[in-house]
Amino acid sequence: MIKHAATHIVGLAGAGLFLWLDLPLPWLFGPLFSCLIAALWGARLTAINIINDAMRTILGVAAGATVTLGFVMALPGLWDTLIFIPIIVFVSGMVGVWYFQNLCGYDFPTAYYASMPGGLQDMLVFGEEAGGNIRAMSLIHATRVLVIVVLLPVLLTSVWQVTLDQAPGKPVRSFAIDQLLILAFCAIAGWKIAAYFNMFGAAILGPLLLTALASVTEVLNTRPPAEAIWAAQYFIALGIGVKYVGITIEEIRKDILAGLGFCAFLLLLTLAVVSFIVLYDLAPAVDAILSLTPGGQAELVVMALIVGADLGFVVAHHLFRIFIVILGAPILARFIRAKPEN
Repeated sequence: MIKHAATHIVGLAGAGLFLWLDLPLPWLFGPLFSCLIAALWGARLTAINIINDAMRTILGVAAGATVTLGFVMALPGLWDTLIFIPIIVFVSGMVGVWYFQNLCGYDFPTAYYASMPGGLQDMLVFGEEAGGNIRAMSLIHATRVLVIVVLLPVLLTSVWQVTLDQAPGKPVRSFAIDQLLILAFCAIAGWKIAAYFNMFGAAILGPLLLTALASVTEVLNTRPPAEAIWAAQYFIALGIGVKYVGITIEEIRKDILAGLGFCAFLLLLTLAVVSFIVLYDLAPAVDAILSLTPGGQAELVVMALIVGADLGFVVAHHLFRIFIVILGAPILARFIRAKPEN
């Protein structure tokens, strides 16, 4: 309990500092940086997983609320950008395995599951079952998410002049009680139903599907209030920061640097694909980069909400990426593992 309280003191201090300095995304970047610094200095921060999952349901509801009948009818028209998802996943996997094995010295299971761009929790489970180094994979994936969360706003503001100071929704006081109750029901019921059936990403996908049903049938006609999105940002930041608790100098030297190198490749690959999409006018640049960047699904949904991107477009691409990675990763791993271990 004391560790949990200390974690929130650190996180709220970071958020307060960013609010006081009027810095962008205070509820995301403030707790993220304060918890990260505290963890690197040896603080024993902790996160309560069930609360973190509960906060992720807010993002699932926000994404599901964008699904209308018109959006469903328009899905077949997204094929010309969705087709890039399996290409990115395949190239990331092939290059990542070579990079982590030959340049960084990891065994095949660790190299393979560290290079899969998505489904973090599932990749850790698959990798551990295959005999991989769970700590190394966790740090590499955490670094991927951290780098993308930090660099994306820089790219969006400097290259595409996007502003990050708009509220991610309406204030809660403007909502009708019945709409708030429907949002809460979709979040909790969707999460628990998905968890009962062992659905991957249950905390996000369950609420997303149930909210989408409510939205398509016009029972629901709004997204979650801004205060709920800010709360989700805060707990996402804590979840990233605490992954670095107990990190050693050797892990920084090997795992973190390996993760940073792979992130550089992923960002270059994403920018190349986005440039092609923009060149041929397949999608707006901001929507494309938020849809194709292989970051955490929750983190990219937050970013899309903040910049006012086409959330349905972004979510469709990330769901497709997660679907391919989680269902295809074990199959592809067996297919490409032809070279014996040294």
